[in-house]
Amino acid sequence: MSYNIHSDFKQLEKNSLPLYPLILPVLNKLIARKNNRIPLPDGIHTTKQQIVGYENGEIELTFYKPDGIRDNAPCLIYLHGGAFALQAAPYHINLVCEYAKQTPCIVVFVDYRLSPKHAFPTGIEDAYCAFKWVVEHAESLGIDQKRIAVAGDSAGAALATAVTLMARDRKAPHICFQLLMYPVTDARQKTESIAEYTDTPMWNAKLNEKMWKLYLKNGVGSKKSYASPIESDSLADLPDAYVEVAEFDPLRDEGIHYAEALQDDGVHVELNRTSGTVHGYDMVEGSELVRENVAKRISALQKTFY
Repeated sequence: MSYNIHSDFKQLEKNSLPLYPLILPVLNKLIARKNNRIPLPDGIHTTKQQIVGYENGEIELTFYKPDGIRDNAPCLIYLHGGAFALQAAPYHINLVCEYAKQTPCIVVFVDYRLSPKHAFPTGIEDAYCAFKWVVEHAESLGIDQKRIAVAGDSAGAALATAVTLMARDRKAPHICFQLLMYPVTDARQKTESIAEYTDTPMWNAKLNEKMWKLYLKNGVGSKKSYASPIESDSLADLPDAYVEVAEFDPLRDEGIHYAEALQDDGVHVELNRTSGTVHGYDMVEGSELVRENVAKRISALQKTFY
């Protein structure tokens, strides 16, 4: 089909994420090599920390810290997208550097383990382990425990929502904010945008179905709401949220529905319905529309942190 996509994103019209289990390990190694060659912008430096994740597995945290930020700084824990199965892309690294520098805040980037080898609930439990570790080490990291937010795009946003639910349910320290870009929120896949967008660029309903099959191949047990947060009995007492959705994206409606469900349960939400956009449009880093929406996210973080 033909969609009225903004001219900045026409270059993505023939792009699609490859969710083939046999090639995912090779592809992820190639992406990791590319990420290691990304030059950091001036004024940002990084450190890495290995921590214990779910069931004693090892995961890596990368800290992006802007020069001049004082102790007791705000912190953003970032969970990247990629259908729960792909490594972070180079544009993710560039984005978190922008969040760190322009907010300013310390960004903790979580290298959670990926499906299908590590299916649900490994990813969400790794993400929660990262949150817990940051909270427990906040003082030595120079982080204000009362100003810790979570963020994610696409599948990473699903992990971020899960962390907010788990923190509430497990009586952990309160997360102050959630920043969600074109989030995965609904495993039922029954929305109008799922039905309509079966051939959209970057992401479509067919890929979405494949993603869920890989991610939930071991079932959900008693943790269904952590996989599919829109199905949670209650979203009360969750952090305030910024939710951004793309127009030509099968995930559009579930993002809107999640924002509305949060509002219905008393959570303040800023909903940004972008126009002419496709899933993952952030990767067109030179786009003025991308810069405008990144600025809106940073503004939301600034209002929360400062």
